[in-house]
Amino acid sequence: MAEPQWDSLWTNARIATMRAGRYATIAPGAVAARAGRIAWVGSVRELPGEPRVLARAVHDVVGRWVTPGLIDCHTHLVFAGDRAREFELRLQGASYEAIARAGGGIAATVSATRAASDDELATQSGRRLRRLLDEGVTTIEIKSGYGLRTDAELKSLRVARRLGETAPVTVRTTFLGAHAVPPEFNGRADDYAAYVCDEMLPAVAGAGLADAVDAFCERIAFSPDQTARVFERAAALGLPVKLHADQLSDRGGAALAARFRALSADHLEYTSEAGVRALAEAGTVAVLLPGAFYFLREKQVPPVAALRAHGVPLAVSTDCNPGSSPLTSILLALNMACTLFRLTPEEALAGATCHAARALGMADTHGTIEVGKRCDLAVWDIDDPAELAYAIGANPCVAVVRGGEYR
Repeated sequence: MAEPQWDSLWTNARIATMRAGRYATIAPGAVAARAGRIAWVGSVRELPGEPRVLARAVHDVVGRWVTPGLIDCHTHLVFAGDRAREFELRLQGASYEAIARAGGGIAATVSATRAASDDELATQSGRRLRRLLDEGVTTIEIKSGYGLRTDAELKSLRVARRLGETAPVTVRTTFLGAHAVPPEFNGRADDYAAYVCDEMLPAVAGAGLADAVDAFCERIAFSPDQTARVFERAAALGLPVKLHADQLSDRGGAALAARFRALSADHLEYTSEAGVRALAEAGTVAVLLPGAFYFLREKQVPPVAALRAHGVPLAVSTDCNPGSSPLTSILLALNMACTLFRLTPEEALAGATCHAARALGMADTHGTIEVGKRCDLAVWDIDDPAELAYAIGANPCVAVVRGGEYR
């Protein structure tokens, strides 16, 4: 008897392949894996033989929906402590900027993160990660940015890499040294930007700990000129860039991201029409972060209609962080993207699959159910894929496949 051609086969599924950002449904469908990759996908009726002959392991999903594994493409997952007290202050009227200028905000998390050991950071961050994995996340981006000192930034990136080695998830790391000006550089943002470029970036690149470089271009963080210097240094070191752009004001962040062919520009609440056109021309993904919009009680929504009109891909992410989006539910992020930003459920799911993969530079290998891509799948006990963005607080994920194996 001939050896089976596939390692595993999932049959009797309703498959949302998410090709081209659409559900692109196959039902009843089947997906086969070999050596961790998708080897075949199509209608059950088109299988080239009996399932038990074709694959070593056959899994009947009895009509459940199967999607690509979800991708959380913008998180600050590695940090110590929390900022619950600041949440209370904001509800009493203090603004995000006022808290930051008074020494709270990012600076408070920096202090706690610097003081934590690798093991302490891994333990705290691992708890947050597990919640996301339970909701079908198979790939996650984790930024540094709460160390703001070479040793502490390296520590955060080490912990992020470690999470990818100890948990069933693919981790992409992003160096965010230009997140805020630390206390020891108070009033000397130019000097700190130079420190990021001259010391931190070479150390991070030399250690091979970052897949990309990010910065926060905003009044309370870094100017466009300072951000550009960081990006120029990143480019010289061979690292792609991403940008926190136009979250609190329009500083031309979207256009700046486009100028450097950034993988993504994230937030974008105040982005102008010109900024949207620049993103479209550069092929940069817009990452929408409704958790921060909700938590900060913002009123200026991102220019979703303009982004759609210009064909800018829309990704959706949790922005998991202690100060502005302590969100560890990708499914709630999908719901918020629909209710707050008026995405359709199909757009929202594309935002956490195919477009999220593109925002991480992984579109060739992740984000859709297609032959040749990594076999990362999520299995859902739902009647319609719109339920993933519809049901607040529900988690219908019943199984996750990572690299062709149930995790």
